[in-house]
Amino acid sequence: MTADLNLQKPSAGARVWATSLWHSLQSVFSPRFMFGFVLMLLLLAFGFLGPVIFNRDDPMEFVGLLYDPPSEEAWLGTDNFGHDVFTQLMYGTRTSIVIGLIAGSVATVIGILIGTVAGFQGGMVEEILMALTNIVITIPSIVILILLSIAFKTRSIVGMGVIIGVTAWPWTARAVRAQTSSLRTREHVDVARLSGTRTLSLIIWEIIPYMLSYIVMAFVLQLNSGILQEAALSMLGLGIDRGVSLGIMLQWALLWESVRTGAWWAFIPPTLFLTLIAFSLLLLQSSIDEIFNPRLRRS
Repeated sequence: MTADLNLQKPSAGARVWATSLWHSLQSVFSPRFMFGFVLMLLLLAFGFLGPVIFNRDDPMEFVGLLYDPPSEEAWLGTDNFGHDVFTQLMYGTRTSIVIGLIAGSVATVIGILIGTVAGFQGGMVEEILMALTNIVITIPSIVILILLSIAFKTRSIVGMGVIIGVTAWPWTARAVRAQTSSLRTREHVDVARLSGTRTLSLIIWEIIPYMLSYIVMAFVLQLNSGILQEAALSMLGLGIDRGVSLGIMLQWALLWESVRTGAWWAFIPPTLFLTLIAFSLLLLQSSIDEIFNPRLRRS
């Protein structure tokens, strides 16, 4: 019996190891990062797992009339079409995050590609690429987004993400170019160049890893910007053709005067979720540098 009880109790070494691991995690991940990370995980779970957990298959299913108040059948009431707002909130959160991920990935990849090539090559290549970047920056992105959205007859989730991404890369390209120009003169790059390493390998293995913290932060910002840009376009009537997003929910709420009629459940939930998504991403972005740079961690 004593042996069985001893087996159930963790050893002193295990307790020390667990305590050490916890303190190590606390030193690396700040409370700000953990709060933003957990909040983002909850939002992702709500959007991607919520429909399965709550058995909601069709966000376009009619469950009531125009702006029915919250009830047992519709927890957050119905929208202007009689759709369940709670169900649409889950699918809308998923759609907005997916569009943001696509837009953030496209913008970050283009920015890294143009910025690293310009900063590493220098000379005429840098001048041409930076001139192109400056031209794109001077044109308001919302104008380009509207024109591109109108130009495409159909706007899918992937198409919308790409449209947003191809207009959001210039600031990332400028920052990456500045860092690459500084890194290309480092000793480890010179050693790799003298050893015969090709330009592409130099950029991939000797330049980009040293900018990893900034690249991650830039992607988080681009993700946040993509989600908000999608909401802005959707509220202008230029959202995706099929499906629902947080921006489309707000568009419907504005067009059908939910604010004037007092149907708060039609516009407050999507507004709240857009705010929570942006808040969690900004928390992550502001605390990522502490993870990559130990000197910035709080004691």
